This record gives sequence, structure tokens and C-alpha cells, in this order.
Amino acid sequence: MRKQYYFRPSPRGLHAWDVDRLVALTKDLPRREVAVEELGELDRPWSGDGERQTWRELVEHVRLIEQADLSFPIILAANGEVMDGRHRIAKAALVGRATITAVQFTEDPPPDHVGRGPDDLPY
Repeated sequence: MRKQYYFRPSPRGLHAWDVDRLVALTKDLPRREVAVEELGELDRPWSGDGERQTWRELVEHVRLIEQADLSFPIILAANGEVMDGRHRIAKAALVGRATITAVQFTEDPPPDHVGRGPDDLPY
């Protein structure tokens, strides 16, 4: 699986969480079913600001959605933001599932990186 991070802007700069660490931290959290439509992810842009995606990039993105494993729960931040699992949400929508399994932090763990963007992190 490719290395992934979850990013969130903050007054101190971009916060980044290592998704592998998030998965480890949530392994014992209770799972629950969440309505796909209530998550709001399907109505948000999937590419970065000002990015122009090519058809080749779209095909690769669809490939990632097809490979998504719905047996793993998505990870929600304490405020309900999706920290991990957008491809699984897209796959759930594609196959017609109304709900998806989720785990949610009651308090977010500290970020792994502060003030570093995607191009500054190890992959």
C-alpha cells in the first residue's frame, strides 16, 4: 500500500498525520455504520486547488477506488472529518451501499508533522 497522510490547515501551518499511525491508533476503537451521504465527501473536490487532472490521472484514481477494501473502516476525526477512507467512500457509493463502517477519535492525536506540505514528507 502506498504511503499516505491526512492534511489539515492550522494557524501553525499545515498539520499532517501518518495514516499508518492513525490505523494503529484506531484498531481498538468501536466500529459503527455511518450513512455515506451524511459524510459529505462525495460533494467535495477530489483534486487539489487549481490542479488540472488528465484522463490518465482519472483512470489511475478510478483504479485506486476499485482496489479499495471495504472491510477496513474509514477513520473519522473527533469533529467528523474523514482522516482516511475517501476511496472506500467512493467505492461504497459506486456499489450502492448506503452505509460504511467507521471508527472515530473522541480526541484527535497530535499530528506527526507541522508546517510541512505533501512535497516535504517521506513516501
